[in-house]
Amino acid sequence: MAESVKTLAALRRHIASLEGVPAAQTHARVETGHAPLDHALDGGLARGRVHEFFAAADEAAAGAGLALILARLAAGEAPLLWLRTAAAGRAGGMPYGPGLAAFGIDPARLLIGVMADEAMLLRAAVDALRCPALGALLAELRGPAPLLDLTASRRLALAAESSGVTAFLLRVSGDPVPSAADTRWRVAAAPSPPLPGNGPGRSAFDLSLLRRRAGRDGLCWRLAWDNGRGMFEEREGGRDERHGLGQDGGGRDGGGRDGQAPLSGAVVPVPADRPAAHRAA
Repeated sequence: MAESVKTLAALRRHIASLEGVPAAQTHARVETGHAPLDHALDGGLARGRVHEFFAAADEAAAGAGLALILARLAAGEAPLLWLRTAAAGRAGGMPYGPGLAAFGIDPARLLIGVMADEAMLLRAAVDALRCPALGALLAELRGPAPLLDLTASRRLALAAESSGVTAFLLRVSGDPVPSAADTRWRVAAAPSPPLPGNGPGRSAFDLSLLRRRAGRDGLCWRLAWDNGRGMFEEREGGRDERHGLGQDGGGRDGGGRDGQAPLSGAVVPVPADRPAAHRAA
């Protein structure tokens, strides 16, 4: 049985090489453009791995926004698949077209799969990760997600490592449990950095590294997305983002601990229940 598994894995790697997926892709990195974050991760998020992002219920939009951006960076020009349950769609709304464009996501390269329940979603995620032609996978789960245990996450990790496809698990209102994820993060919306003329600022996020399998964790950063350059920018003002945030584990600083009042304006424009949302997306 073990020999057949090894043979199957070798065959999948051979197929991946024939389809143009480099053999060393699983050791490559997804660069964010944010120098302190990439440096802490030895060049960026590891490709061909599973990365978990946790967000509170009222921070679901921020979690979806950040996960989508990172998945888009990982996918490049290849298709990006977003798997959700029908319940998640009812709770969070459908993707909003202009919001996707603000993240540089081409709707023609975004595939959205709506699953009946969590069990179907996890099965579809494993099957999708076995396809080397896929650029990246975003799987959204809400609530405790009891089926996503250590065994299920290990299946996802093995499938990702075999094909080189990077997986992002968005956990809304979920609590961290033991898993095979390479990294685990806490995400929340942050005040947007100011623009000339006091215009609406860029989408910004507070990001906390909860766990990393092979490296230091417990670090926090504040990221702002620059869609024009297609990368995260370092926060203006020269502040060391690893130590400028709160120590509550969530990466929040209350928007005013550094003496600056939070700016008004939309932070993350992805999910929205709008009549034009279906047409725009």
